[in-house]
Amino acid sequence: RSARTARAAAVGADGEAAPIKIGINGFGRIGRLVLRATLAQENVQVVAVNDPFVNSEYMAYMLKYDSVHGKYQGEVGEEDGALKVDGEAVKVFAERDPANIDWASAGVDVVVESTGVFTTKDAASAHLGESVKKVVISAPSKDAPMFVCGVNTDTYTPDMDVVSNASCTTNC
Repeated sequence: RSARTARAAAVGADGEAAPIKIGINGFGRIGRLVLRATLAQENVQVVAVNDPFVNSEYMAYMLKYDSVHGKYQGEVGEEDGALKVDGEAVKVFAERDPANIDWASAGVDVVVESTGVFTTKDAASAHLGESVKKVVISAPSKDAPMFVCGVNTDTYTPDMDVVSNASCTTNC
């Protein structure tokens, strides 16, 4: 059991909110940066990644060695088809259609849509389901509410199920 899991379990045992469980659709540059960013946070945890073009072994390699952000200093590997990050297993899917991803089997609450393909509310809504209640698109959207941190996040309302975090280049 890693320190991260112990912290998450302790938070839940104290009656406070458990970490938000994140699923990442698309493990390119943005998907990997999202995963790296969550590792520094105690209130979120990536539990699943979907990418039909990259197997878990290559995911581990790309996460460990980033040409821009450098080598990840923690432990990264692959075990039984899962991505292992600092001792924690991250479930890996390889589905092309978001409606076929079994996010519920990993308990995903929020999906980060970082493929650059499913950028409309309708397309990104395919992630919503049994466990997924929110989708954040990492690219501009023609019809989803768009937010830029520090600019207009005060206009977000909880009834918004699919939102865009503007352009990934705005937020990197």
